[in-house]
Amino acid sequence: MREFLPLIIVGAVLGVFSIILIMAFMKIKNQKEAIGFDRFMDDGEITRRLLRYAKPYWKSFLLVLFVMLFSISYDIIAPILMGEIVNIIKADFELTELYKLVGIYASILIVSLVCSYVQAITLQKTGQKIISQIREDLFTHIQSLSHNQLNGIPVGKLVTRVTNDTGAISMMFTNLIVNLVKNCFIIVGVLVAMLCLNYMLTLMVLCFVPFIVLFTIIFRKFSRKAYRKVKDGTTYINTFLSENLSGMKIIQSFNREEQKKYEFDKKNEALGKSKQGEMLVFSIFRPLVYMLYVSSVLCLLYLAARNYIKDFSFLGQVITSNLVVTFYSYINKFYNPIQNLAEQFNWLQSAFASAEKIFTIFDMVPEVADAEDAAELESVDGNIEFKDVWFAYKPDEWVLKGVSFTVKAGDTIAFVGSTGSGKTTILSLLCRNWDIQKGQILVDGHDIRTIKKSSLRRHFGQMLQDVFLFSGTIRSNILLGAEGISDDEVMEACRYVNADHFIDKLSLGLDEPVRDRGNNFSAGQRQLLSFARTIVHKPSVMILDEATANIDTETELLIQDSLEKMMNIGTMLMVAHRLSTIQHADKILVLSHGEIIEQGNHAELLEKKGHYYGLYRMQFEKEAKKKELKI
Repeated sequence: MREFLPLIIVGAVLGVFSIILIMAFMKIKNQKEAIGFDRFMDDGEITRRLLRYAKPYWKSFLLVLFVMLFSISYDIIAPILMGEIVNIIKADFELTELYKLVGIYASILIVSLVCSYVQAITLQKTGQKIISQIREDLFTHIQSLSHNQLNGIPVGKLVTRVTNDTGAISMMFTNLIVNLVKNCFIIVGVLVAMLCLNYMLTLMVLCFVPFIVLFTIIFRKFSRKAYRKVKDGTTYINTFLSENLSGMKIIQSFNREEQKKYEFDKKNEALGKSKQGEMLVFSIFRPLVYMLYVSSVLCLLYLAARNYIKDFSFLGQVITSNLVVTFYSYINKFYNPIQNLAEQFNWLQSAFASAEKIFTIFDMVPEVADAEDAAELESVDGNIEFKDVWFAYKPDEWVLKGVSFTVKAGDTIAFVGSTGSGKTTILSLLCRNWDIQKGQILVDGHDIRTIKKSSLRRHFGQMLQDVFLFSGTIRSNILLGAEGISDDEVMEACRYVNADHFIDKLSLGLDEPVRDRGNNFSAGQRQLLSFARTIVHKPSVMILDEATANIDTETELLIQDSLEKMMNIGTMLMVAHRLSTIQHADKILVLSHGEIIEQGNHAELLEKKGHYYGLYRMQFEKEAKKKELKI
């Protein structure tokens, strides 16, 4: 072993020195690191969950594996052929034999290229199907989360999970997994071939393998942390952009551009530093592997140069010049997959970090879920009853305290009270956006917790103060994807709620484009469209929350007329600050601090001269002052 001693000592010293540097680097980085992560998952759990999505396509992966075995034949056989070619050139230089070997070499190369093409096409198709399924399942799961859960997750974070993170996983299925397996097969195949040719030279190469294993373990541990920081930084950037681009009007109105730019720069700088940390990890690992490759080649050339590439015996093993050429090629093919593994492992850590983020969302159990025996509600008459209902958004901070009331089918019920009294909460609970802590809510005698959410909500039409319109057309916003509704029915609903007054003036009518959040329509027009959207779906119970807030007098008259028409359709529950819009309600419930303090119709409550009377008189005086000022 004396021939190996100088280079082995040099390689060992360099390896130990590199390990010390990496460990020191890890210690420093770990001190600075602060990861705001929901839950850590080990590689085994992530792999198992990802393989569940790959399982239906096992035949495609089996085909790829079969084709891959042919494609790696080039890497195993090519060095032997190169050695034989060198041997022919060195010896008798028989042209026929040389042509034969070159022909075999070219044939193997062509087969390898064709197999690589088939492998790439199959993987791309299969990988995209898997990622499409993951995106679909993730979006479906997000839709199943409760309002409370969705309120606690920034929109930008969810967008990042569905787009960026699934994209990172896509690389794993379309490229990484198969290439990792391929490179492992190449390494094993090359080692077997080298052992068959000369086991002593093979042992020389294997002297450097422990360093490779050690570097890989260290790299694997730290690269995951680096990628987590990058994913977190990307999420923070997307969340910031989503929120601030939506609120750009407010930012500009209050002249806060510089402040927001400063905040963005801080997040951008943090992401940049995370990226630098990621690249630093990779830039340390790959050169170390390359250093081991060079050391192996030097060992080989050192032995070969002992007798100026003259044949000699080393520990009973004959080393010839063509064997040196063959081993040189094999060492290259041994370390090249390892270097590729470094890069692929780099991407694999990115994919695992993204999968960790995605599965964290999947692991969120919906707070409002259907019971196993939940029933379908075929039809709803509109009888509603609240029985001693208690509800709190936060533990022990009760928003509703023992609320009880009944609503007969076809009646119009109005809720009034100061801000925070629980009016909107009652309407949200009825649609089961949240689950109550105590009591019962009955619809036609059925506890709403025994009814499927989709079935319950199908019979409710909600018209809220903050009308959300999607990008598209007026027609698509009214239909919301519903099938079997004609344009005549859509226009009939628009006429019923007086939305035709402005739709008829538009050049494209129902095909008029709706820009982001409907900002090309006034608040009143958006509200009328929400009325039409509700009516066209023919609900049994209509819920109206502050529909006339911040609307001009002319539009309010149209909305008031629409409301009077809709009161004849079915049961209506409404919240309104303008008491003029609820004077025709069958019953008015007055709330204060989560309790019903008065109830009756408009005339009855005025006669009592209680809380409602005070609210009405205060509002009447304000309206009178406004009229005097206009005069």
